[in-house]
Amino acid sequence: MAVKNVTIIIPVYNEELYIEEILRNLLEIKFPGIFFEIIVVDDGSTDKTRQILEKSFFQRELRVYYQEKNFGKGAAIRVALKYTTGDIVFIQDADLEYSVFDYPKLLEPILCGKASVVYGSRFLGKITGMRLINKIFNIFIRGLVNLLFNASISDVATAYKVVKTDVIRSLNLKSQRFEICPEITAKLLKRKIKIYEVPICYRARNKEYGKKISWIDGIFAIIAVFKYRFTD
Repeated sequence: MAVKNVTIIIPVYNEELYIEEILRNLLEIKFPGIFFEIIVVDDGSTDKTRQILEKSFFQRELRVYYQEKNFGKGAAIRVALKYTTGDIVFIQDADLEYSVFDYPKLLEPILCGKASVVYGSRFLGKITGMRLINKIFNIFIRGLVNLLFNASISDVATAYKVVKTDVIRSLNLKSQRFEICPEITAKLLKRKIKIYEVPICYRARNKEYGKKISWIDGIFAIIAVFKYRFTD
């Protein structure tokens, strides 16, 4: 297998509790034939996240870009895509809800030529600690997307999305906040690009431990599904 470059995009906002651990975990990943480029976009953090990212050790290993204020996850991902040099983009949240030990099976379908898009499905894998209301919403948004796009995806709201760089850039992403996830899914499905799913492990956190997505983001996600079903 030829050497492949994978860009890990990490949008960060006020993650002082987790950012150092997740970065150290990522820097320890070893995958034969793969070079990992890590791009972090600090989206206007007001806690100690920036000080952690400015540590000399991380400065040597990462490429970090700073937003002067908080624009949202979607905006941070779009910034990172401007500077991506890898053949494959791997979107990684800055907390520990998702396990980096799932990287090999998420990358394998693309590396073997079986897919150009891979989603890590929590519902095919193992979920720990997800609140009932969140599970109900995930099931609802999954049903809505599958109905509107005639699809059969088990987890449309997963944060673990792995996409060939030329494919994700072709989507012309516009979202500012968490609605970036349904926008990506909707545009892939409209273009008839197959989404390959693999099971992953997911350990949910709550607001006490820094979870930021809220009910208003759920409403924006629903709006985004309809918006990108009928417009581009």
